[in-house]
Amino acid sequence: MEASSSGVTNGRTKVLHAVAKDVNILFDELEAVNSPCKDDDSLLHPGNLTSTSDDASRLEAGGETVRDKNKFNGLYFRDGKCRIDYILVYRKSSPQTEKREVFERNIRAEGLQMEKESSLINSDIIFVKLHAPWEVLGRYAEQMNVRMPFRRKIYYLPRRYKFMSRIDKQISRFRRWLPRKPMRLDKETLPDLEENDCYTAPFSQQRIHHFIIHNKDTFFNNATRSRIVHHILQRIKYEEGKNKIGLNRLLTNGSYEAAFPLHEGSYRSKNSIRTHGAVNHRHLLYECWASWGVWYKYQPLDLVRRYFGEKIGLYFAWLGWYTGMLFPAAFIGLFVFLYGVTTLDHCQVSKEVCQATDIIMCPVCDKYCPFMRLSDSCVYAKVTHLFDNGATVFFAVCMAVWATVFLEFWKRRRAVLAYDWDLIDWEEEEEEIRPQFEAKYSKKERMNPISGKPEPYQAFADKCSRLIVSASGIFFMICVVIAAVFGIVIYRVVTVSTFAAFKWALIRNNSQVATTGTAVCINFCIIMLLNVLYEKVALLLTNLEQPRTESEWENSFTLKMFLFQFVNLNSSTFYIAFFLGRFTGHPGAYLRLINRWRLEECHPSGCLIDLCMQMGIIMVLKQTWNNFMELGYPLIQNWWTRRKVRQEHGPERKINFPQWEKDYNLQPMNAYGLFDEYLEMILQFGFTTIFVAAFPLAPLLALLNNIIEIRLDAYKFVTQWRRPLASRAKDIGIWYGILEGIGILSVITNAFVIAITSDFIPRLVYAYKYGPCAGQGEAGQKCMVGYVNASLSVFRIADFENRSEPESDGSEFSGTPLKYCRYRDYRDSPHAPVPYGYTLQFWHVLAARLAFIIVFEHLVFCIKHLISYLIPDLPKDLRDRMRREKYLIQEMMYEAELERLQKERKERKKNGKAPHNEWP
Repeated sequence: MEASSSGVTNGRTKVLHAVAKDVNILFDELEAVNSPCKDDDSLLHPGNLTSTSDDASRLEAGGETVRDKNKFNGLYFRDGKCRIDYILVYRKSSPQTEKREVFERNIRAEGLQMEKESSLINSDIIFVKLHAPWEVLGRYAEQMNVRMPFRRKIYYLPRRYKFMSRIDKQISRFRRWLPRKPMRLDKETLPDLEENDCYTAPFSQQRIHHFIIHNKDTFFNNATRSRIVHHILQRIKYEEGKNKIGLNRLLTNGSYEAAFPLHEGSYRSKNSIRTHGAVNHRHLLYECWASWGVWYKYQPLDLVRRYFGEKIGLYFAWLGWYTGMLFPAAFIGLFVFLYGVTTLDHCQVSKEVCQATDIIMCPVCDKYCPFMRLSDSCVYAKVTHLFDNGATVFFAVCMAVWATVFLEFWKRRRAVLAYDWDLIDWEEEEEEIRPQFEAKYSKKERMNPISGKPEPYQAFADKCSRLIVSASGIFFMICVVIAAVFGIVIYRVVTVSTFAAFKWALIRNNSQVATTGTAVCINFCIIMLLNVLYEKVALLLTNLEQPRTESEWENSFTLKMFLFQFVNLNSSTFYIAFFLGRFTGHPGAYLRLINRWRLEECHPSGCLIDLCMQMGIIMVLKQTWNNFMELGYPLIQNWWTRRKVRQEHGPERKINFPQWEKDYNLQPMNAYGLFDEYLEMILQFGFTTIFVAAFPLAPLLALLNNIIEIRLDAYKFVTQWRRPLASRAKDIGIWYGILEGIGILSVITNAFVIAITSDFIPRLVYAYKYGPCAGQGEAGQKCMVGYVNASLSVFRIADFENRSEPESDGSEFSGTPLKYCRYRDYRDSPHAPVPYGYTLQFWHVLAARLAFIIVFEHLVFCIKHLISYLIPDLPKDLRDRMRREKYLIQEMMYEAELERLQKERKERKKNGKAPHNEWP
C-alpha cells in the first residue's frame, strides 16, 4: 500500500467531500469495490522497518538522507515524508470488521492519509497510521478556531517612577553577590517557542498571508495536528443511524483496541544534552523536567504546554504554584514547632505534670486498667506542648489567611498563563451531547435555542427523580463511612482494656498509645478498601443521573468522588478532634455504648496527642501509598510487558521496535484524565489547612511530598504513559470551587480545635481568673502555677460501679488502699451538696470557648474578605498589555489588508488591466 493511501486523488477527494459533507458515510457498492478492504492482509506492511516504499526511489537527491532517517525513527510513513499524526490499533480477530471498514473508508473520504502496519511480536495486532495533509489541517483548523501566530509581539516598558528605579538599581547591585538564579533552567537548553512571542488569531485560509508560515509541515505543531485529527475522528460515522458516530464508540464496542498520538521519539540519548543538544522535545522534557537532578529548578511550563496541551500544563502550573506557596506555610509551622521545643523547659504545665508524683489518676477503662501517677504521662505532656503552645493561635490565623492568599494569587497566575497561552478569549465550543444521553432520550426531542436544531430532551420530572436517587445513594455511602468510624470506636473501646491486661509491660503501660496507633492503621486499611467501592458507586450514580454533556458528567463524578473520599479520609479525624473524651461522663456514672462498652477517655495529657498521631500517620501512609501507585504500578506493568516479549522471542534477540509499538506497550492515561492527580493534591490541601492547628508540621510534610510529586508525575507522563491527547482548558475547573470550600471549612475547624481540643482556652481562663495573677491582666508562665491541680477533679473510689471497679486497690502507691483518685474535669467534690456537679470554672471555660469560636471566625473571615477585595484578579500590567494588544492587532490587520490591496493594484497595472474603483 502506498504512503499516500487516502484511496482517492485530489479531484476525487473534492467529490467525496461534497457527497459526505452532511451524511459523512459512503455505503454504495461501487465505492466498496473501488476501495479495497483495509483489513485485507495483502495490503498490510509486514512490520519490519527495513522495507522501503516505491516512492522512495523518486526522492530528490538533497532530501534522501533526511527521508531515509525519517523512515527508521518510527514517526513517519514509509515514504519518510508524511508525519504520523495519530495511531489506531485493532485486532484482526475482532468481529467488528464491517464497522471498521466503513469508518476507515470515511476517514479517507475526509482527506486523511492512512497506512497500516502489523505488529512485530503479534501478527494479530494491526496499527493504523494516520496523517493529515495541509489542506485538511487548514480546513479543520479554521472550523475549530485554532489560534496561530501572525505577527511578532511588540513589547514596551511601562512608565516607572524614579523612586522605584532607584530601588531596582540597589536590588540589582545586591544580586551580583548572590548565585545567578540557580532555580532557573538554562535558556540555551530550552528551544525558542515562537508562538509565545507572537500575536495570535483564529486561523483563516482566506487570510493565510497574515500568518507567519516558514514551513507548512511545521506550522501546526504535533499536539495541534493530533488534536485536529482526533476532532475529525470523533465526527466520522461507522454505520447507518443517527447515533453511530465517533471514535469513542468504536473503542467502547471493541472495534479498536487503542487510539493515541505518538511520542516524539525516545526520551533517552547516548550523547549528553549539553554537548549535542536535545534529540526531541520528549528528550528535552526528560532532562529538564522529569529528571531527579533538576528537582530544585522551575518547571518549563511553556514546553509542557506545547507537548501535552494546555489542560495538563495548567495542572502542573497549579501544582508548582501550590508547592511554592507551601514554603512560607512550612516555615511558619516549623517555627511554631521549634518554639514549642525551645519553651519546653519553661512550660509550667508540663513541669507540674512531671512533678505530680503524688497525684493518682483514675483508671481509663473498666477493671483491667490500673491506677496511675500523673507523672507517668510526663512524656506525653511534653509532646503535647510541642504542638499546643502560645503560637498555635497565631499559626491557625496565618494558615487561614495563607489559604486565601494562595487562591487569590493563583487567579492572577492563571490569568498570566491564560494570556501567554492564548486562552483569554478562548471559549469551549458548544459541547456535543453524550452518546449515552442521546441513546436514552432519542425519542423525545426539542429545539436547541442556540443551534436551532432538534436534540434529545430529558424531562424535568425524570431529571429530578434521578437526582433524588443519586442523592440517596450519596447519603447511604456517607452512612457506611459513619458505620466504619463507629466500628473503629468500638475497636478502641474494646482493645484499650485488652492492651491494659497485656503481658508485655511496654504495651501494658502505654495501652492508650497502642490503641490509637493500631486504630489509625486499621482505619487506613478501611479507607483504602472503601475507596475502591466508592469509585464504582460514584460511576453508577453519575451514569444513573444521565448528564447531558461530558463536562457535566465530569463535574458530577468529581464532586461525588471528592465528597466520598473527603468523608472517608477525615471522618475518624473529626471524631478524635471533637468527640473523643467529650461524652464519657465521669467516674461512677460513665456513658456506655449499648449499655455495655464504656466510651474512651482522653489521655491525662489531653486529646491533642491522639489527633496529632492520627494526622501524622494518615498523611505519611496515604502519600507513600499514592506515590507507589502512581509510579510503581506503571513501572511494574511496563516491566512485565518487556519480560513477556523477551520470553517469547528470546533474550538474545534485540528487537528494534518502531515508535508506535513502543508507545502501545506503555500504559494508557487514566480513564478519568487528571482526576486522580487533582484529587490527591486537594485532599492533601485539606489536611494542610483543616486541622493544621493540631499538627503544625502538616505543611512541611506536604511540601516534601510535593517536591517529589512533581518529578514523579513528570517522569510518569514522559516515560511510562502513552502521550495523552493535547486538550485546551482555561482553568482547573470545579476544583477551584472545592478549594474555596475547604478554605472556609478550615477556618471553622481550626476555631473548634483551638477552643475544644486544645487546652489553650482553659489555660487562659485560669491565668486571668483563678491563678496567682488573677485580676492583674497577666498570663505568663508564673501565672500558670497550680493549673494542673485546678483542672483535675476528685473522685471517691467507693462510688465506683461494680463493673467499673478496678481489680487493683491502689495499695502499691502508698501501702494502703486508695480512697480518692483524680480525673480531668471541672466538677465538685463527692462531699459537696450536689456531688460531682459542674463547678463555676466549667461554665467560665465553656463561655470562653464559645466566645473564642465566634471572635476567631469573624476576625479571620473579615481578613479573608479584605484580602480578596484588595488583590485584583488581573495584574495591572497584564490588563494594560491586553488592552494594548487589542489595539495593535486592529492596527496590524488594517495595515496587512492595506498592503495586500496595494499589491493587487500594482499587479493589475503591470498586467495592463484597468483598475477598479476601489479603496484605497
